[in-house]
Amino acid sequence: MQIRISWPAGNLTATLDEDSPTTQALTKALPLTSTAHTWGKEVYFDTGVSVSRETDAQEVVDPGTVAFWTDGDALALPYGPTPISRGAECRLASPCNVLGSVDGDAGVLATVRDGDPIRVELIDE
Repeated sequence: MQIRISWPAGNLTATLDEDSPTTQALTKALPLTSTAHTWGKEVYFDTGVSVSRETDAQEVVDPGTVAFWTDGDALALPYGPTPISRGAECRLASPCNVLGSVDGDAGVLATVRDGDPIRVELIDE
């Protein structure tokens, strides 16, 4: 399953795990618009979707991981270190449900500015 995430300076696509309960809840809410926030080299934004933390939630993930931050009902898109990272790792604020990964270079997220409008939509297959 693929989604497109767009903001004023760019966009990207991501592939999500269709079997994840969090992915299923998120896709029911699409399309959605929100306001981007940045935290180190992470972009996150509210989705209006509330789900429980899954048993395999992770706090340290690879750059380009599409994660769902259950504490904030938000998608978290890390592309590099955050303020709490140790070294070059991508450390999230707390364990997050991992939904999938960005297609291509997640570094394009560096063009997202705090406060940018952001849109997430399902890509029809």
